[in-house]
Amino acid sequence: MSLISKKICLVGDFGVGKTSLVRRFVDRQFSDQYLSTIGVKISRKLVKLSANGNVESPDVQLVIWDVEGQTRFQAIASSYLQGAAGAIIVADLKRPETIASIVQHIALAANANPQGIAIVIALNKVDLIDETALADLLSLSQWEDRTEVVGTYTTSAKTGNDVDEIFQTLAQAMV
Repeated sequence: MSLISKKICLVGDFGVGKTSLVRRFVDRQFSDQYLSTIGVKISRKLVKLSANGNVESPDVQLVIWDVEGQTRFQAIASSYLQGAAGAIIVADLKRPETIASIVQHIALAANANPQGIAIVIALNKVDLIDETALADLLSLSQWEDRTEVVGTYTTSAKTGNDVDEIFQTLAQAMV
């Protein structure tokens, strides 16, 4: 079994749940105590990919960069994104303005990696909204035409909804 390592970044506005998604995925934990990330926090997790036909898939060591969400540090965020094979862009479904900024985050990640990058969109905190509100918010999406985007998921770090799936999809797309 071969092992490859891939750098991925979680980006999005402040308070959208980037750190909570990483903690749920890596440590299987959730805390509703808000702690603002300063700079970047790096975690690692091994992801086993499903076999593709007769070809054995490599294991992927994800090097997960949890990038702070303060937009005033966009130049710094761009340098953190350089060399990333993938990104998870996180928005808070309770704050529509964070959904509106997804396109900017896609552009930032793509510009920092002109050789290409796979992106997954995580619309987080789905446990806090009802079906009707969710349908209305999903209609705001403006990133379907972006070729970098390999999937959009409604996630919840609290319940674990689609958390493993966002990382699995991204790992599969990068290999």
